[in-house]
Amino acid sequence: MKQRQTTPSVHTLKAGLAGLAGLLLAVCAAACTALGGKGEEKMLGPEEIRVAESRQIDTTSLPRMATPGGATLVATPDSVADALLLDELSAQAWILVADSSGLLLSEKQAGQRMFPASLTKMMTSMLALETGRLTDSVRITEDVFLAKDSRVRLGDAYLLGNMIREMMLQSDNDAAYALAKHLGGDIPSFCQLMNEKAAYLGMDSTHFDNPNGMPSDSTYSSARDLLVLTRYCMRDSSFSAIAGTAFSDIPLLDGRHLPCQNTNLLLESYDGCIGVKTGFTRRAGYCLASAARRNGQTLFLVLLGSKSHTSRFTESAALLDYGFRVLGVAQ
Repeated sequence: MKQRQTTPSVHTLKAGLAGLAGLLLAVCAAACTALGGKGEEKMLGPEEIRVAESRQIDTTSLPRMATPGGATLVATPDSVADALLLDELSAQAWILVADSSGLLLSEKQAGQRMFPASLTKMMTSMLALETGRLTDSVRITEDVFLAKDSRVRLGDAYLLGNMIREMMLQSDNDAAYALAKHLGGDIPSFCQLMNEKAAYLGMDSTHFDNPNGMPSDSTYSSARDLLVLTRYCMRDSSFSAIAGTAFSDIPLLDGRHLPCQNTNLLLESYDGCIGVKTGFTRRAGYCLASAARRNGQTLFLVLLGSKSHTSRFTESAALLDYGFRVLGVAQ
């Protein structure tokens, strides 16, 4: 009986969430009142607001509970059933938030350093969009044709903007090398840009030493850091358009076209999915950063170390369903 007395109803949750909608704005407003040298208010610019929104995670507004398997979730009348559901998931780590409020809905080992696999390519794509010229020509040369497990081929040439799309949709390792060399001059220099951007975003458990997430002891991140990166990237309209594209026929400079099906199957199988990126290596397991929007509510989820190609999608869908249920959003 004690649990039911302290556990909020769905209506109580809705009321709490309505108040949370303005939480981030209140945080930003407080920051905006920092006084300058002459006493004027210093307003946050769009980029500062974007970073603040991407990092905002609220763990205090609603009661929480832990599962026997080490996950946490929002305490509701369905907590026991939800805990059993979450503990059945094979993923080693995840974090799920409601974007507008930053409300943390569930997490498991979200701060633990893990291999990010091809979720790394979100950073590569974002830097390419921010620093590159979309009309530049980028060619696959011998020094970037390294993984040889890609759709691009030696000698292929693309406009930079089209190579970004090909890399993101196909999770193309050699395209990532080609973009890194073109933008940074060489791979180490581009990785320095990646690490500077990670530090700028407050990704304290992250380091990159390649642009595609290939196995390396010096390339690591956490579910929480990758969530910050995902939310930041999806606030860029060009990035979100790419990440939300299920299929694209991408032209090469010689007139050929490369049909590209997005590796993120949730785009076509999960109602409201708007992105974002798959990842896999043997050391990382199967990973997925995903986002879904229903009835004005957007959820962001990063899931790492799932056991199979299929389970990363079914487990992500289960977590997203759980999140929408907590928010009172009908399926």
